[in-house]
Amino acid sequence: MTQYLIRRLLQSALMLTIMSIILFALITSVPGGLMTAYENNPDITKEDYTRLQAKYGLDTPVHIRYVKWVGNMLRGDWGNSFVSNRPVTQEIGERLPNTLLLMGTALIVTLLIAIPLGILSALKQYSLFDHIATTLAFAGQSLPVFWFGLLLIILFAVVLKGPDGRPLLPGAGMATPGEPFSLIDRIRHLILPVTMLSVVSVAGYMRYMRSSMLEVIGQEYVRTARAKGLRERMVILQHALRNALIPLVTLIALEIPLLFGGAVFTETIFAWPGMGRLYIDSAFKTDYPVLMALLMINSALIIFGNLLADIV
Repeated sequence: MTQYLIRRLLQSALMLTIMSIILFALITSVPGGLMTAYENNPDITKEDYTRLQAKYGLDTPVHIRYVKWVGNMLRGDWGNSFVSNRPVTQEIGERLPNTLLLMGTALIVTLLIAIPLGILSALKQYSLFDHIATTLAFAGQSLPVFWFGLLLIILFAVVLKGPDGRPLLPGAGMATPGEPFSLIDRIRHLILPVTMLSVVSVAGYMRYMRSSMLEVIGQEYVRTARAKGLRERMVILQHALRNALIPLVTLIALEIPLLFGGAVFTETIFAWPGMGRLYIDSAFKTDYPVLMALLMINSALIIFGNLLADIV
């Protein structure tokens, strides 16, 4: 096991290095970079342009910039945002808790709904419940996420009103402006984005759980457990479910990058100030330091998630 871990860690380090080279090369080669706004500006002289290039480190070859970036990154210095001029670590640190709150809540809600539905659907195979659950699961997987999010906003934040005449549920942000922090207010702001994320995820997880459970309940050790006189509840929970959860555990481990990376569509549609929205804003504004940090964190988490899934 130790040799396996060492070998996989070395492979992961090599993979992460290759990914950093590819990402850095792609980002620096994207047309319309940071200096585009100054190229045809009559108020910017040639000396000003050269000084700005030097300020942002864009006057050196790409490979030199990459080596310097790697050195700074290994020392914990991710640079400053081109837009806000604040440290990248500070920009990410402010958004990360918001994303973890949103994505963590969505994952918990998803599992609490999908696992029982998948188990019941497998135990009642080809019943009316199974047909309804399977049909809804296919419908959920087919829903365009952004369309469903906009539909939720139109329905619950525009059409439907509460007793006080305000929208039934808030359709943007994570808190009501001008009001002190309230747990109820935070939960109300979570309902629509969590619903948007959960509907699609529940459909996928339920199908995986159903398929895995159907495969397990036909195994010999399950029949043996029943033959020994164990109660059906114990047979399902103690023997079948434990083994049926193995594929699901692998999927959950691979979901780790999403917990940190955020959901781009969801955070953009609901104006949720998380990592996904930070990524979109940085991409539109060609904020290279923030983009590289977000992409590298996501790459590292994907590699770590695969390693964790294999170990588990």
